[in-house]
Amino acid sequence: MDSDKKNKIGSKQLSTFKQIERMHPIRILLYLSMMGISVLFLVMVIAFWRTGGFEHQNADFPKFFSISTIILLVSSYTISRVPAIYKKDKLHKMTRYLGFTVVLSLLFVVAQLLGWREMEAAGITFSGKVSGTYLYLITALHILHLLGGIIFLFFLFFKTAHVATDSVRSLIFIRDPYRRLQLAMLASYWHFLDFIWLGLYLVFLFSF
Repeated sequence: MDSDKKNKIGSKQLSTFKQIERMHPIRILLYLSMMGISVLFLVMVIAFWRTGGFEHQNADFPKFFSISTIILLVSSYTISRVPAIYKKDKLHKMTRYLGFTVVLSLLFVVAQLLGWREMEAAGITFSGKVSGTYLYLITALHILHLLGGIIFLFFLFFKTAHVATDSVRSLIFIRDPYRRLQLAMLASYWHFLDFIWLGLYLVFLFSF
């Protein structure tokens, strides 16, 4: 019985290693970078939490942070639709959903900046209380990481819009396995940043 259990455990470990070996190097690099980003935000949140938040300040939680959260959730839905639409060879529809995500991502950044203005109006400044400094830094870091995704999103949007106008280019585009990988990685990265922001949002919400 013990030998059977050991064999099962060993086979599971081997299958896991095989899956990792079959994984594309770029995908592995993405996962490693996501782990690094997670650690970075965890350290920043712990440092922010140790400052005590804003318990002793008469400041309301920025409304635009809540609005930006809703916007990011919607953008997460639109980007999640893209890989499935790509598999169905519907490039015009894919272009629309990429365009929706581009607009929503820009609206998210604008809402974040308006949230900063709300904090500043409430007396929470970057050079003021330490908790305020961390709040600006953490949200700025999230926007910075999101901008990387937005740049690549813009590239895919214009590329897809250009290709969709020609049947030959469309056929090559649809049959390109590397393009499928790019879309899957973009969706994974976007959902990851969405998850990170939801965690940050809850931490900030309970700190006010």
